[in-house]
Amino acid sequence: MTETSYLHAVRASYDAVAVDYARLLGAELAGKPLDRAMLAAFAECVRGEGRPDGTGGRAVADLGCGPGRVTAHLDGLGVRAFGIDLSPAMVAVARRTYPGLRFEVGSMAALDIADGVLGGVLAWYSTVHTPPGELHPLFAEFARVLAPGGHVLIAFEAGDEKFRLEHAYGHPVDLDVYWTPPDRIAERLAAAGLAETARLVREPDAHEKSPQGFILARKPGR
Repeated sequence: MTETSYLHAVRASYDAVAVDYARLLGAELAGKPLDRAMLAAFAECVRGEGRPDGTGGRAVADLGCGPGRVTAHLDGLGVRAFGIDLSPAMVAVARRTYPGLRFEVGSMAALDIADGVLGGVLAWYSTVHTPPGELHPLFAEFARVLAPGGHVLIAFEAGDEKFRLEHAYGHPVDLDVYWTPPDRIAERLAAAGLAETARLVREPDAHEKSPQGFILARKPGR
C-alpha cells in the first residue's frame, strides 16, 4: 500500500508533540469511568476464558497506541496487549515509560501481522485523522488480522464535521480531525465483515468539544 500524504503529516505532527502529549494525557482515563467501562468490556471479550471458538487469550493490538497509556491499561486488565504507532517518537516514549510491554513503529493501514492471529484490535481515537473514504480499507485491514471470533473496539469523536488543527499540546501541527457519525462507523465496520455488538455515545466533558463514541464489533466465528 502506498502511503498517502495525510499519513506523512500525522507522523510529523505526533513526532513533534509526543513528549508533551504523554505528559498532559497520561492520567486522562482516571476521570472517565464510561471510557474505562468500554475498555473493561473489550478486555473481558478478548480474554474469553473457556470460549469454544478458541480465541480467548490471543494477543491484542493497540493500533495508534501513542505513548502507550491505553496499552498499559489493557495489560492491567489481563490482556496480552502490544502497541503499534506511526510515530517513532511516540513509540520511543512508550518504550521508555512501559519497558515491560512491546511497542512497534508501523502503519495501521498496512500491518505487518499475519492473517487471523489476533484476539482483538483497539483503535482508541486513532482513526480520527483518517479521511472518511479511507475507513473501509482501514477496517478491512483490522478484519484481516483478527481471528474468527475476535473483537475490535473503536473510540472516536461523534459528529459530522471536519476540523483543521494547526496547534496542539504546545506545538504547531498539521492535522485534519474528523468527527464521524456512529452509524457511519458501524456501516464501515459491517462492510469490512465486522458486526457491531455494542455502542456507547456519551456527552462531552469539560475539556471535549464533541460527544464521544465507542463501538464494539466482532468478526464472525468459524
